[in-house]
Amino acid sequence: MMVGTAAATAGCTASASFNTGKEPVAEPPPPPEPAPEPKEEKKPRPRFKMTFKLKGNQVELPGPVVFETNSDKLLPESDEVLNIVDDFLKQRKDVTLLRVEGHTDSDGEDAANQTLSEKRSMSVARWLVAKGHDCKRFIAVGFGESKPVADNSTPDGKAQNRRTGFFIAAIEGKAVDKQPVDGGGKVAGDACK
Repeated sequence: MMVGTAAATAGCTASASFNTGKEPVAEPPPPPEPAPEPKEEKKPRPRFKMTFKLKGNQVELPGPVVFETNSDKLLPESDEVLNIVDDFLKQRKDVTLLRVEGHTDSDGEDAANQTLSEKRSMSVARWLVAKGHDCKRFIAVGFGESKPVADNSTPDGKAQNRRTGFFIAAIEGKAVDKQPVDGGGKVAGDACK
């Protein structure tokens, strides 16, 4: 029995495995990686909450309605301002007629400015009709350069005079303050055509 003792003193190690007759059990696979959380779709944020304000019978706007120079073609930057008018009309169903007024500065001939103001007011009315409003809710009128609100001899004054105004002309079919619905301007035509 000296051999066993010698092996024990020589530092041998032994390992034993016992076969119980069963297949070795494999370790369970590691749990799957958690699925990434679905990313929220980024929706474009509105730049600011648009609400309308009234000053008397006029819808106040935070900026101008802008057109191409000497044209009745609306520029895209007008959309944000016109959306306020759209919102106003959606909330105020009692307004059965909205007067869209076009005004110009004094550059150019009077007759050309009158025609341009009429065309611009009609372009705005048609923009609102395209948003789903009844064309009968609008009267587009032009004033040309006849109603300046600022000095036409300065660039700033001219910019203020080139404007589009929105006025409540009738509520539930009745003219406001018994005033003419055209406000004294020249009717540009029928917004339904």
